[in-house]
Amino acid sequence: MFVSWATGLSGEVVDQVFFFILAITVFLLGLITFLMVYFVIRYRKKRNPQPSDIHGNIWLEIIWTIVPTLLVLAMFYYGLTGFNFLKKAPGDALKVKVIARQWSWLFEYENGVKSTELKVPVGKPVKLSLTSQDVIHGFYAPAFRIKQDVVPGMTNTLWFQPTGVGTFDVFCTQYCGLQHANMVTKIVVIPVDEFDQWIQKRGKEIEATKGKPGGAQLFHEKGCVACHSVDGTPRVGPTLKGLFGKEERVLIDGKEQTVIADEAFIRTYILKPNTYVVVGYPPIMPPQALTEDELTELVHYIKDLK
Repeated sequence: MFVSWATGLSGEVVDQVFFFILAITVFLLGLITFLMVYFVIRYRKKRNPQPSDIHGNIWLEIIWTIVPTLLVLAMFYYGLTGFNFLKKAPGDALKVKVIARQWSWLFEYENGVKSTELKVPVGKPVKLSLTSQDVIHGFYAPAFRIKQDVVPGMTNTLWFQPTGVGTFDVFCTQYCGLQHANMVTKIVVIPVDEFDQWIQKRGKEIEATKGKPGGAQLFHEKGCVACHSVDGTPRVGPTLKGLFGKEERVLIDGKEQTVIADEAFIRTYILKPNTYVVVGYPPIMPPQALTEDELTELVHYIKDLK
């Protein structure tokens, strides 16, 4: 399948290197194929019934040594300049922190705004600082030709500059657990004025709440939505609709028991998920790093899901 045209400045650089190398390989394929056919016809047995030794040609040997060397050096230089370009973000780039965890992405802007989708203004370079809260993930946006491993305990950087508005896919390229295939999000490229309005509006909302997000927002920001529904639909984890006060069959130290999903149960299930394993669901929920205020907001949100 042919790869679509890049939609960003970084992607254009990658495409240029790709097509440069592709042109060389196609030319060499055609040349070698032509020579093979020519030699088969030119030196077939009918025209040369008596085989004879062919001695070396010094100039031919020099040519087929120097020319491939120059081609390889040209490809290396072209690729190196592209690599250096992709590693040096412009000083005026929009800075966004990317947080990966099983199995979702979170994007945090400099003014404290958080989003599960990466919204960026068209035409402006964007610098990403990537880190993981659990295992190794891979940030991959094929439309922009950018990919970077996201490693726990490290901060890797990446940048791109979108040249057109639109919505573009982001995937995780490192197998990170059962829901790896569902660890997807979007890069939403919008006009500059629309982005400014959005970031300012979200910033004012943060100030109005004194920086304390509500339970519904935390449910998305912390990646709960990747495994749990709020409408009764079962996913890889049990639905949270009507959970509070419900009897749940759980495994505690390998023994099946019935417990009441009260506030203490919900708090423990969030902070230490392996304490209670709901029967019928795999024990794959990662522990969450939450402040006491965040935990309280999230618990209250779950309690209200009737």
